[in-house]
Amino acid sequence: MSHVRRTFAWSLGVGFATLAWAQVSTPVTTIPGMPPVPDPTNLYSETAPGKMSPSVANDLPRVYVPNLRGNDVWVIDPATLKVVDKFKVGLGPQHVVPSWDMKTLWVANNAERTPNGSLTPVDPKTGKPGKAIPVDDPYNMYFTPDGRSAIVVAEAYKRLDFRDPHTFELQGSLSVPRCGGINHADFSIDGRYAIFTCEFTGGVAKIDLVNRKVLGYLQLILPGKPTKVVKGPDGRDETICTTWKGMPQDIRVSPDGRTWYIADMMSDGIYVVDGESFAQTDYIRTSTGAHGLYPSRDGKRLYIANRGSNKVHGPPKGKGGVSVLDFATRKIVAEWPIPGGGSPDMGNVSADGKQLWLSGRYDDVVYVIDTDTGAVKQIKVGAEPHGLTVWPQPGRYSLGHTGNMR
Repeated sequence: MSHVRRTFAWSLGVGFATLAWAQVSTPVTTIPGMPPVPDPTNLYSETAPGKMSPSVANDLPRVYVPNLRGNDVWVIDPATLKVVDKFKVGLGPQHVVPSWDMKTLWVANNAERTPNGSLTPVDPKTGKPGKAIPVDDPYNMYFTPDGRSAIVVAEAYKRLDFRDPHTFELQGSLSVPRCGGINHADFSIDGRYAIFTCEFTGGVAKIDLVNRKVLGYLQLILPGKPTKVVKGPDGRDETICTTWKGMPQDIRVSPDGRTWYIADMMSDGIYVVDGESFAQTDYIRTSTGAHGLYPSRDGKRLYIANRGSNKVHGPPKGKGGVSVLDFATRKIVAEWPIPGGGSPDMGNVSADGKQLWLSGRYDDVVYVIDTDTGAVKQIKVGAEPHGLTVWPQPGRYSLGHTGNMR
């Protein structure tokens, strides 16, 4: 009898181990044209230090800082921490966006409240700008995972414009009418859908990238706030908050592609959403004005820039800093305040993973943060720096923003 029990236990153990191995090793079926996913447990596996594409081999190591009120870009040499160049761009530069093929950096000049939006190309091999291309309201820009379309986020129009990624000729537009302040996004592990944040309506929108349609909207709810169930425009029940509306900002997906983290500057934390069911599952408190989100180069941690204010136009020297989240435990494992106060906003991680570069939105500086110790260095830049990019970065292709690499 004991032999039977031991055999059954051994068989059961092998069965569970096989099942676990199968779950881990099941390949991801991506949309046509999208590069394969080498590691289904870590979609950031190809952005690790040293995994540089041959296409960026001769690119200058630089940090490009768009200054929103200065209508210019300042260029920093990360080796010396010195500003080495400055050049004018269009009106209201928001983000510097690496192209899908990583051959061009695009400065998104959304020229807020005017019809003069444009994209300024920058050659990463020389660091010099080219002739701007007129584009409606490019607050931000992403690329479909197959590289066939640029997605210009026309925030003022609640619209996503799908354009040729080289000429920017319009391919088609998608209205997202219930997503006021549509601005930041990330993409599913298989490329089927994206989730965009809706800054002014306090929620997120799920977008089918294959059929280019809106799959649904979700209001993000701060725990403890009163809620009620109402009928949405499509007739389905929706849970809404009756007294509170957040202001979601950046969004990033977990290494295994299942969980989405959404920074909210009014809620002082990040919301957690299950991508497939499109349901909120958690809320994690960080610090004042949670804003930008950046995975570590090993895909184990998420750096959360807290801008130090709940206001769109906040004061200098706020209670800004960085919270560090462990992906595996979903716990905050470190807090790095900016000495003397500050306003860390958008940026990215250095190619070697040792530094986190962030714009100081209300302080006209750039922060260089040691990712081992949290020690901070500051570099003076122009008026209201926003979505800076660190270049080059490891990865096979860029999904846009300030370098959402895969």
